[in-house]
Amino acid sequence: MTKTSIIIVPGWRDSGPGHWQSLWAQRLAGARRVVQDDWITPSRAAWVGQLEKTVLEAPHPVVIVAHSLGCIASTHMRPEVAARVHGALLVAPADPERRAILSDFAPVPCTALPYRSMIVASSNDPYCPIRLAGAYARAWGSEFVRLQNAGHINIESGHGEWPLGWALLQSLTGASETQFAPTVSA
Repeated sequence: MTKTSIIIVPGWRDSGPGHWQSLWAQRLAGARRVVQDDWITPSRAAWVGQLEKTVLEAPHPVVIVAHSLGCIASTHMRPEVAARVHGALLVAPADPERRAILSDFAPVPCTALPYRSMIVASSNDPYCPIRLAGAYARAWGSEFVRLQNAGHINIESGHGEWPLGWALLQSLTGASETQFAPTVSA
């Protein structure tokens, strides 16, 4: 398997302690987490700029692990930056038209992504109707994984370590469990 750089892209308000993204960031050796200057009033230019900077600094081809608004920011990257991306796990994408504070991220791009991607969405996500998540998957050329009643797939909906997501990341990257071994003993 080719070496990859895992980049974790949190959504609006960040992914706090106990969120699967935070737990995975601790487990994955060399994973980088995109840190935004303003998690509360997001600006598309600032968020996408910080994401692109992180992607360009990565030493290997990139696999993005995004949640919520982080998914949408990932689709706004310039083509020359997206060319460094090998794959993306896009979990519970947001609908930026549902909340005025996120409207800077609309319209959401509706062209195929230039890398393999997988969208994981829930039938009862309060931030994005499942039909819209399916439309994103079709527009972006993404594999679509529909979860039943999984909420926003975050800590509030009971998704801490989230083993299913971990398995989906492994399938996306072609990594084995030993390649995703924890960086410290538990």
